[in-house]
Amino acid sequence: MNTRSLMAQETAETPAVVSRQLRANREILEELACKIRERKFRFIATCARGSSDHACAFAKYVLEVGVGLPVVSFAPSVSTLYGGTVNMQDSLFIAVSQSGRSPDLVQATQAAKDQGAFVLCICNDASAPLVGLADCFLPLHAGPENSVAATKSYIASLTVLLQLAAIWNLDSGLLPALDRLPDQLDRGLKADWSEPVETFASSSNLFTVGRGPGFGIALESALKFKETSYIHAEAFSAAEVKHGPMSLVADGYPVLIFRQRDQSWDSVGELATNFKDKGGAVFTAQEGKAEKGILSIEPNIHPFCQLPVMIQSFYVMAEQITQFKGLDPDNPRHLKKVTETV
Repeated sequence: MNTRSLMAQETAETPAVVSRQLRANREILEELACKIRERKFRFIATCARGSSDHACAFAKYVLEVGVGLPVVSFAPSVSTLYGGTVNMQDSLFIAVSQSGRSPDLVQATQAAKDQGAFVLCICNDASAPLVGLADCFLPLHAGPENSVAATKSYIASLTVLLQLAAIWNLDSGLLPALDRLPDQLDRGLKADWSEPVETFASSSNLFTVGRGPGFGIALESALKFKETSYIHAEAFSAAEVKHGPMSLVADGYPVLIFRQRDQSWDSVGELATNFKDKGGAVFTAQEGKAEKGILSIEPNIHPFCQLPVMIQSFYVMAEQITQFKGLDPDNPRHLKKVTETV
């Protein structure tokens, strides 16, 4: 393939998207944060599918650590398929969707609203049915995304949730870190993660691993391996992978680890060493100097912001893997942009 894919083009747009989003949503979020503090919610529920749900898995840790409320993932089928009702009184219900048009998400959000939830909608399309149900709407500002593989909209979902947490919690460290993130994402596009391309491209199975907010990034990378390169990748928390899955790691079994510099740094590093000792082909995304088995990002980035930068560099690598295999990342088989689940 000689032409630049839509996936690559849209990944390259991410720094500008995030810069635009952070500026445009600041005032909306400041007003929302005042309302949230007054409402004193009991819990937060997220509702999403696919990449958007992986953004919510990331946000679970960011919000629970930052604002001290439990965050649960609401399964749309509870209301759409099983007809169940859940008491959502005094809850913040965060519905995240690139398109805002999946029928199950719309129906589940309506059910939550009917049960007393305050609905926050995060979406890329202001005209979407989901947005019409929102008590507050946060646009992604990602612009049109035509590749089936979501890239810029996923990172935009991460950053809008980070900005929400920072403003809600009056986090004086995270807010200026977010201001620096667009430039860091731009440099992340240029990171050289070519070392494992051939290893991953020639594999039929692999693990992706992360801890805390990094688990949401591991989930997203596993999905992208499956949908763009047809590689069966399975994501695990670094806290869970030592159970049954560890027995698979031997004789060059590929493992991709996301390691942000927070309280999980040491334990995730020990896990990477453990995988290597068992014969795994281990590649670790982390800050610092590039060397064998290390997929480097620049140092001195806020731990929460390291993860969007890592997935940005991963998207570049994932697109390179599809090119290596002679595949088209924009048109994966059996898939379309909006999945209609009922």
